[in-house]
Amino acid sequence: MSTLDMITALLVCGITAVAVCSGMIVRFKSPKPRAREESENYYESIASSKRQRLGRLSDEPQVELSIIVPAYNEEERLPVLLNDVREYVEQRRKKEAFTYELLIVDDGSHDETAKVALAFAAKHSIQELKFVRHVINRGKGGAVTQGMLSALGRYVMFCDADGATRFSDIDALLADMDGTRPVVAIGSRNNQALGDTVVERSHVRAFLQWAFHTYVTILGVRGIRDTQCGFKVFTRHAARMIFPCMHVERFIFDIEVLLLARYQGIRVIEVPVNWHEVAGSKMSIVRDSIQMALDLLAVRLNYMLGNWKVDKKT
Repeated sequence: MSTLDMITALLVCGITAVAVCSGMIVRFKSPKPRAREESENYYESIASSKRQRLGRLSDEPQVELSIIVPAYNEEERLPVLLNDVREYVEQRRKKEAFTYELLIVDDGSHDETAKVALAFAAKHSIQELKFVRHVINRGKGGAVTQGMLSALGRYVMFCDADGATRFSDIDALLADMDGTRPVVAIGSRNNQALGDTVVERSHVRAFLQWAFHTYVTILGVRGIRDTQCGFKVFTRHAARMIFPCMHVERFIFDIEVLLLARYQGIRVIEVPVNWHEVAGSKMSIVRDSIQMALDLLAVRLNYMLGNWKVDKKT
């Protein structure tokens, strides 16, 4: 066999191996979101003794801001965030009339998350708190997406239940959003140079974030320093363009959000936020890092191969 034949054979084997691996990843790692159970179309609140039906993102806005909080076994950490939100609302209402809704999306918790959230609402007379129960765990991305699809705000945001980001930093994200065009503003833990913000994280977490950012950049999500910060705000128009198209229900969902924004020409702005690491994360550093890497590859392959398409009429 000549050298040229050997090179050709190796190339064919390599291409075949890549094609087979890609096919297996697409087949076995592509997410398949389930339909909502009927009970998941309703929420509980202290405003009524009966469960009320959730709104729809396709409806006209009824409040200024929707706050979506995905929660899974968060009985210990959730009160910190709830108090942070309460203090923010109180301060903002001293300056202007302000309407909002706070959707806690319980993603199949086994602890007292529901009891803690509703007790907090009762103690502080927060009728705007709406508690949604998922019958079966979807994953953080699924909880966020379902909350977003039920939001009634002119602006719609999601934030992590641990309260790691100072909630009042939302004002910095809203500063460049006028509601007249689709915009996504994302909190960033890597932009301290752009503002007087404080970020506290372990060396291990910092290294993993750097490695993940490099991997994300290689796979085509460029220009964003921190894709994974759980503090993102959307104009209602942008949310309508993105979330009805979502597939991913696990940790990597942030990447699909940003990909959909890029595919549809939605402006994305990155804003520095104050953040500190909070104990009690549900993520396994090794297991979930591998899972996220495979999920991200599946997402890119599905869009590249045309298996997933963007509905630009949304």
